[in-house]
Amino acid sequence: MRLAYLTSQYPAASHTFIRREVEALRSRGRQIDTFSVRPPGSDEIQGQADRSEAEKTFYILRQPATSFIAAHLGALFTSPARYFRTLGLAFGHRAPGARGLLLSFAHFAESVLLARELKRRRVKHLHNHFANSAATVGLLATRMLGIDWSFTMHGISETDYPAGLMLGRKIEAAKFVACVSYFGRAQGMRLVAPGHWTKMQVVRCGLPLDRLPHHEPDGSNAQTLICVGRLSPEKGQQGLLRAFAELRDRHQDLRLRLVGDGPDRPALETQAAKLGLGDHVAFLGRMTEADTLAEIARSDILVLPSFMEGLPIVLMEAMALGVPVVATHVAGIPELVEDGLGGLLFTPSRWDELAACIERLLTDRSLRDSFAEHGKRKVANEFDVTRSAQIMAALFDEEAGV
Repeated sequence: MRLAYLTSQYPAASHTFIRREVEALRSRGRQIDTFSVRPPGSDEIQGQADRSEAEKTFYILRQPATSFIAAHLGALFTSPARYFRTLGLAFGHRAPGARGLLLSFAHFAESVLLARELKRRRVKHLHNHFANSAATVGLLATRMLGIDWSFTMHGISETDYPAGLMLGRKIEAAKFVACVSYFGRAQGMRLVAPGHWTKMQVVRCGLPLDRLPHHEPDGSNAQTLICVGRLSPEKGQQGLLRAFAELRDRHQDLRLRLVGDGPDRPALETQAAKLGLGDHVAFLGRMTEADTLAEIARSDILVLPSFMEGLPIVLMEAMALGVPVVATHVAGIPELVEDGLGGLLFTPSRWDELAACIERLLTDRSLRDSFAEHGKRKVANEFDVTRSAQIMAALFDEEAGV
């Protein structure tokens, strides 16, 4: 029986875990069609796996206007009652204001076209990643067709405005909800009655452990910190530069490499120059999945200074590679990084604590080795994509009947 996955953009450089999950489920014999609201930009296609997925994915906003018109006319004349019920659901499932109203029209228009394609392919269950606008489109499409719907909830962005306004209703409408962390599940539970709690199951995002490179520091006398993530305010890189400047006064051979791009890049480059870090901080920009993993594997410590997160894949990748990590004590991170066992956690925005944690690892090789071994075991035991796919497959069998 056929399943479908829907996201806002697929494939995406920052969401390789979705592709990994789809691949792992297909390897278990599941037939999965992929759908995306919008096509990825050229910079999001980062390898043959992405190109292959892009070729097979149905992109809603790439379809001609005639397809939208035909889908709506067909639905209006064949199922008028369901058509208008879905339209009413779209109007009710939105943020207030004129912009929310316009978006509800767009979501409805997209959902009817999606429903027609799902019906043509005889899809019996649709699953979304992230409780965002694409999830609204997915929910509407499944209500138009009368099939089951589920989604995976990832992070704080889904409880923030505007997505958070509708999160409780999405949980109530879903057949099941996969939560990547217990923290995330708890945030969902506070929005719905206890009768809906049992449908919320923790399913970790997983890694293809057999395809990861080996940890191989570059062999120079310099010690390298790496930070991977979008260059944006919530990621805390401004504070990391402050901590790094303090550490440079005592560790002249210390380097920092930032992988990723985003709106904060000019400000971060300016700050690095003002702090006199010039040659010691490298902005590497967005990199392919393979190149990012290789950069992590060549580093001594991975640092994640974010103010908000879900359960970051990059932490799993570093730990699986045997690279010690330092991260903020927020959201689901403590479920992955056990402070003092698999890494060090610091209080969000306490850059003095961040500097102290990094210094502790820089000066204690045996502690780094201990964290590396514990981290590899932790990820292998709880964050293997084959294990995650097994749990998802069971949920599709037991809860969705597919």
